[in-house]
Amino acid sequence: MVNLQTVKSHNASLKSLGSGLVAVFVGGTSGISLSTALAFARHTTSPKIYLIGRSQSAADTAIASIKTINPSAQSTFLQSDISLLKNVDTTCTEILAKEKRLNLLFMTPGYFTLKGRDETAEGLDRKFSLHYYARMRFIANLLPLLTAAAQDSSASAGFRLSRVVTVLDPHGSVRAGGSGSLDYSDLSLKNSFSSSKCAAHATLMNDLYLEAMAQRHPLTSFVHTYPSVVSTGVMRELWFGHAFSVLLKTLFRPFMVPLEESGERHLFAATSRRFPAKAEAEEVEGDVEIGSDGIKGDGCYWVNWNDEVFPANNRLEKTRAEGGVEKVVQHTDEVFKQVCEEGKSCP
Repeated sequence: MVNLQTVKSHNASLKSLGSGLVAVFVGGTSGISLSTALAFARHTTSPKIYLIGRSQSAADTAIASIKTINPSAQSTFLQSDISLLKNVDTTCTEILAKEKRLNLLFMTPGYFTLKGRDETAEGLDRKFSLHYYARMRFIANLLPLLTAAAQDSSASAGFRLSRVVTVLDPHGSVRAGGSGSLDYSDLSLKNSFSSSKCAAHATLMNDLYLEAMAQRHPLTSFVHTYPSVVSTGVMRELWFGHAFSVLLKTLFRPFMVPLEESGERHLFAATSRRFPAKAEAEEVEGDVEIGSDGIKGDGCYWVNWNDEVFPANNRLEKTRAEGGVEKVVQHTDEVFKQVCEEGKSCP
């Protein structure tokens, strides 16, 4: 475990990166994303913060909190239902029109449901879209700004922050005895959907797509984190969600990560030089973590709640060896082409 004091000391040093860092928090009006946004505001100078979500009232409260923490912060709320990829594109277009660079893309959108496949107008399951397709679409659209941040010659402290963080579970597909495999005949689960299969596919496809992005875009680092048990609004769409959340808090309180600590730890994962981009790994002084593919400093990292990287897993290694990365990227590119460029439903 990375000691919490080490985490806080690192975060307190972020002011050395200079003023005007730009960050986008998808799902940023509540939970871990908001907690991380507040930590980002607390530890940086004159940051520009974009919060993306559905609730204007939640955004107003979040922005007021940011202003209280750091009056120099510029906060912008972009209201959008990003379960639809067309709305992701619209939101990204707004950001691209306003910014020349992006230092951090931080994503947590999603929810818990028992209702089964809930198909959107674009032919994708809503939960699957939030946990996977929408997140990867944000990456694809905003990579030019992330690359610009990585090439920013004016960056202070010799460190050009360019990072993507997706919060879900790098080992979700093998947790509790899962197979760590994908159904390549139905990656979008159009014909074989179940809640457990959706969770496994979404987590593993996050893993593999980020690995590909780290190789294709070596100036940006990509981090997939597991938050452990944190008190958030993830169950808000269940009719019994509030009561169940109260019960879980009671039962698991000794094992829960406090929300503020989770924000500090996720800010560490989002900014620490332990998780460098592939192209800068050899230049980093100090500890550099092992990448998800087992190679030190390879640009993609699977990180536990305590800021330590996950150990290798044989089942995930097998999926990678059978061409899982390439198959997931090909499928995702095809979905983006059909849904976003041709306006057709996902196969």
